[in-house]
Amino acid sequence: MVHTPVTQLLGIAHPITQGGLAHLAYAGLAAAVSEAGGLGQVTATTLPSPEALREEIATVRALTSKPFSVNFQIGRRDLSDLVAAAAAERVPVMSFTAGDPARYFQLIEGTGIKKMCLVASVRQAQHAEELGADVVIAVGFEGGGHIGRDDIGAMVLVPRIAESVRIPVLASGGFADGRGLAAALALGAAGVEMGTRFIATQECIAHINYKQALVDAQETDTLVVERSVGRPARVLRTPLAEAILEIERGGGTLEDLLPFISGEMNLVAAHQGDMEGGFVWAGQVVGLIHDIPTVQELVQRTVAEAEGIVRQWRQQTDTQGG
Repeated sequence: MVHTPVTQLLGIAHPITQGGLAHLAYAGLAAAVSEAGGLGQVTATTLPSPEALREEIATVRALTSKPFSVNFQIGRRDLSDLVAAAAAERVPVMSFTAGDPARYFQLIEGTGIKKMCLVASVRQAQHAEELGADVVIAVGFEGGGHIGRDDIGAMVLVPRIAESVRIPVLASGGFADGRGLAAALALGAAGVEMGTRFIATQECIAHINYKQALVDAQETDTLVVERSVGRPARVLRTPLAEAILEIERGGGTLEDLLPFISGEMNLVAAHQGDMEGGFVWAGQVVGLIHDIPTVQELVQRTVAEAEGIVRQWRQQTDTQGG
């Protein structure tokens, strides 16, 4: 068993967290990850109402008694009603991505809810710690979805953040197996967050065409879009993703891009399986995805592989010391 400050803090067996995964991270996936010993997450922002979020939380609790998290993607919409609904349900953990969580941290102050914050720079990590975050998730340039503007990979970003804050750090962006988990621990992290890898599991509601595309893709088959409007995001290479890049190269504005980067266009591929007409989020870690296992299988083999690597390190150290 790989025990770290994160497993102790969050009450989980393994230092593996599932990413927020807009439109995909609902009760079935979240509960499966938590039941397997990791920390599953429900995405709140793509649910239609606080009532729907309450129902999703109730479904998770009907499927597992283990800790889970609710993820909030910060944007132009005020999320106070969703945060308040999750707080009223006394969820054990909340995570916040893509923005400053200060106003939402204030809403749950004194509740005992653990707070996680996704960051892409040392400055963001230190700010999150100052606000009262319990854990920061350091997402490298390799990650899928919205990433940082500085193009810093996890190999450098994770240790830089780990040495710059006192709270536990989870490594995100490029992690898919036990090799990644062991590497994250060596970099000073207390575990990993895996997003793209959990999409290619049997419990995820993503269309099979999306899952198979992740299996078939190579590490070179992703693109970074939306850089021209200040919010770079990594997607799988599809005809629509290529078209988005062409609009940006031609000097297109945010208004020009909106019809192509909307949640509806994401759903065309992610839920309906039209990989020609829509786009999907994906990290460079697609190069390490070769199958579509159950969540339980994925977590078990990730932990077993990491433990094997750690044992090998210890044996080599003992041999050299002897």
